[in-house]
Amino acid sequence: MKENLVRDKSYLFALSIIELYKILVEKNEFVMSKQVLKSGTSIGANIEEALAGQSRPDFLSKMSIASKEARETLYWLRLLRDSNTLAPEQLVDLIDESESLINILTSIVKTTAIKKA
Repeated sequence: MKENLVRDKSYLFALSIIELYKILVEKNEFVMSKQVLKSGTSIGANIEEALAGQSRPDFLSKMSIASKEARETLYWLRLLRDSNTLAPEQLVDLIDESESLINILTSIVKTTAIKKA
């Protein structure tokens, strides 16, 4: 399969989110853990769908959803940090990676939208 930076980054990010989910469940945190699991793994799923898109609008729609999911994931990660559910140092890498994904996806969406116009 052809190498794709955003697909690969989102997949590795999803694996890290799954590990985070396991830690949160061990701490009996069931609400935010489920939210961050859903949004954090959805990013890559939407990117995969976008890459198989049948048209430019389909691609743009799925990438836009992936971008929104990345932003939602960042929200949950910040909430976990700021509520002291986990120590900030446990979340710093995931927060950095989610911000990186947001930047990449935002760029993809903007570039695709410009080409569409």
